[in-house]
Formats: sequence, C-alpha cells, structure tokens
Amino acid sequence: MSIPTSSAAAFEQQLLSGGLTLVDFGAPWCPPCRALLPVLEQLGDEFAGQLNVLQLNVDETPELSARFGVLSMPTVILFKNGQPVEKLVGLRPKQVYAALLKKHA
Repeated sequence: MSIPTSSAAAFEQQLLSGGLTLVDFGAPWCPPCRALLPVLEQLGDEFAGQLNVLQLNVDETPELSARFGVLSMPTVILFKNGQPVEKLVGLRPKQVYAALLKKHA
C-alpha cells in the first residue's frame, strides 16, 4: 500500500466517511517520519478494508496541525468515525500501532 500525502480537504472528506483512519502528521525532511512510513504501509495492508491511512505534511497543513495539537513529529492520531481516539507522539514499534488498531477495530 502506498500512502499519498493528503490535503486538508481530502483529510476532512476521509473523516466524514467514518470508520478507522490513521493519520500521520509529519514532513518529508523528518528522518523519524520517513522511518515510520513503511510501518504505516504494512499496517494499511494488514488492516485492509478496516483502516484508511493518511499522511499530512505539517508544513502544508499548519491549520490541521494546530487544530489537533501537533507539536512534534511524527504524531499519529487514530480517528474513529471522525473523532480522535488515540494520539502517539514519536516513532514507536509497529506492535504499538497494531495494538491501537486492534483495540478500536
């Protein structure tokens, strides 16, 4: 699964569609953010049909970063039916993200 960088409009539309959405707030110049991308791609494949994964560039979507209190990168927020339910700051092992997804699936 390839995770495209989303715009603010695409982000809002995805949240309106409901279900689980994992949003990565990061930037291309951030080494931990780049390290996280393959993990999120794997999770997107493993939870196909149950999860949408979006990547937001904080430099291009500062209003969303401010709205969700993103102060460090990467920040991953799990949304369920459009509402934030979990927030992780910093790079974590894949198992941590997988456990969150199983908890809310």
